[in-house]
Amino acid sequence: QVQLVESGGTLVQTGDSLRLSCAASGRTFSNYAMVWFRQAPGKEREFVAAISRSGGRTYYADSVKERFTISRDNAKNTVYLQMNSLKPEDTAVYYCAADSRGILGNYYYRERSYDYWGQGTQVTVPS
Repeated sequence: QVQLVESGGTLVQTGDSLRLSCAASGRTFSNYAMVWFRQAPGKEREFVAAISRSGGRTYYADSVKERFTISRDNAKNTVYLQMNSLKPEDTAVYYCAADSRGILGNYYYRERSYDYWGQGTQVTVPS
C-alpha cells in the first residue's frame, strides 16, 4: 500500500514556471514506476509524463515535450514535475500515480497501468 500526496498547484500566468511534487508514503518508493496525468475541465484524464524506478527512463506527452520535466528523488520518496512556459491549455488537475510492479512498459500512458493515485492538485493558467 502506498499513499500519494500532490502539492504545488496554483494559479500562474502564461509563460511562468511551476514545480509540482508528489510525496509517497512507504519504504518501497524506489520500486515504483511513477507518472503524472492531468484532467482539464470537461475532458478525459490524459498522460503527461512517466519515469522509471531509477529515473533513467522518462516519457512525455507530445504536448509537454521540451517544456515539462519529470524527475524523482528516491531518498525523499518524491516525484516532481517541473513545468516551464506554461500555457492556458495546461490548466488542469494534475495527478501522480504509481505502478507498484515498477514495470513502466509499453503501456505507460494508460491509466490502467497504475494502481495507486493521489488526490490531485489544481494548476490554473488563465487565458
